[in-house]
Amino acid sequence: MTEKRRIGIREINFLKESSTVWDRDVPGFGARRQKSEAVSYVVIYRTAENRQRFHTIGRHGAPWTPDTARKEARRILGSVATGADPAAAKKQRRHAESITALCDLYLADAEAGRLLTKRKTPKQSSTIITDRSRIERHVKPLLGQRAVASVTSSDIEFFMHSVAEGKTAVRAQTGKSRGLAIVRGGKGAASRTVGLLGAIFSYAVRHRMRSDNPVRGVERFADGRRLRRLSDGEYTAVGNAIQMAASGGTWPPALGAATFLILTGWRTGEVIGLTWQEIDLARRTATLGSTKTGLSMRPLSRAACDLLQKLDKRSGLVFEAARGNGPMTGFPKFWARIVMLGGLSQDITPHVLRHSFASLANDLGYSEPTIAALIGHKGRSVTSRYVHSADAVLLAAADVVANKTCELMGLTRNPDIVRFKQIA
Repeated sequence: MTEKRRIGIREINFLKESSTVWDRDVPGFGARRQKSEAVSYVVIYRTAENRQRFHTIGRHGAPWTPDTARKEARRILGSVATGADPAAAKKQRRHAESITALCDLYLADAEAGRLLTKRKTPKQSSTIITDRSRIERHVKPLLGQRAVASVTSSDIEFFMHSVAEGKTAVRAQTGKSRGLAIVRGGKGAASRTVGLLGAIFSYAVRHRMRSDNPVRGVERFADGRRLRRLSDGEYTAVGNAIQMAASGGTWPPALGAATFLILTGWRTGEVIGLTWQEIDLARRTATLGSTKTGLSMRPLSRAACDLLQKLDKRSGLVFEAARGNGPMTGFPKFWARIVMLGGLSQDITPHVLRHSFASLANDLGYSEPTIAALIGHKGRSVTSRYVHSADAVLLAAADVVANKTCELMGLTRNPDIVRFKQIA
């Protein structure tokens, strides 16, 4: 560096071409003129990894004057002292000028575990897969080429209505053997994708890619979730369909998974990803290490335990896939076959089984806290983290609901189950 002096208007006016003047008061702060009349304010610093960075504050002229640029240089150097790297962040912002690039950065940070949920834990892989699908199928086709800073609340509203009206609907090959993605759009998809956009733009604000979140204040469609549950006749139809599928040679673990879903009210991902290490048949308890609500302990009914005891333990997964060693990714196809064999409505999804279990438990007189404990809703107490087996009340409740489910499905009831009229 050359001789240092306090940078003022005089120094700026007399700065020669291809030269730099360095400030006496703020180390690393300077002004330089290249091969034009423009003068830029700069700051040099070293990162925590001892890498030298050259960061341009801005050109001389409103709002940058020697005093405002010097103040900004102090702020930048202060952030560097806490571990920040403004030059790298600026480069990242430059590469994220489009919504497509912003989404790619968001997903990369999510996959690296740098984006935390409300529970202060990294996003689960299943959530990231869903986020990526919504980005690729809806966000990029409609907003991908837009500049991050140019998107307004009106643009978000137009995007939401476009998805709701099916403008992103498509049937496309997934790249897998016989894989087909069917994107329909609709109000539900629109609302959930706008919610994801809210998180993406919050990410942009934190990284100074823009100053505000255009999703804030946008009114989304009502949730629209149907409170669908199985009728008594549909329970019977599901039971008959499972038996027909078994007679037809359908993959037994898939039928086991379907039956387990009905008997427990668990989420599909929890059942498909269930491992033998998470199950304690002696205590009739399952301890799931990673669920939508974190660590979760679930009571197991005798009917569910009987089902588990009949399964092979050839792999770590309870319900093993027909091919490969990973989870049973083809379960939706198996469930669609059950629906077809039972002559059931197409809107009976695995999630309907979860809602049906909770509704049936409510019909039997159980309280919301008890039902929440049975199916793994959030809201359990801190003390429950240190309990390693389900208590007698929860086990009895699990038995009663599973017992009634078996009755409705036409399955053999367990004679050892004692039915209680009501347990709070």
